[in-house]
Amino acid sequence: MITVLVVEDALSQQQLIGSYLQEFGYKVINANNGQEAIEKINSQKPDVVITDLVMPGMSGLELCRSLKKDPNTNKLPVIACTSKNQELDRLWGMKQGIDVYVTKPFSKEEIIRAVRAVTG
Repeated sequence: MITVLVVEDALSQQQLIGSYLQEFGYKVINANNGQEAIEKINSQKPDVVITDLVMPGMSGLELCRSLKKDPNTNKLPVIACTSKNQELDRLWGMKQGIDVYVTKPFSKEEIIRAVRAVTG
């Protein structure tokens, strides 16, 4: 079973993404911010991370850069799920190591397609 870590500070968005993933058979772990995400990644070893980009404390981009610099997590796929919908935002995110970029509002299909794209 593929495990997905959802990093989102808005509880309603966290629950929505989680429900979509669970409906398709994915195991879901939640984190409310980047620092909590790093702790859960180290302890629970998810297969994929879906992260918001704008969060208090460690942003999703800071989380992504941290993961991509660490040899233990640099292959971990990171999906951005964010309201930052400008082309420049998307390009900057990809330059920081984001594997797939999904903008809010999103559909169930977009979330599942993004996870499938990075898990095969």
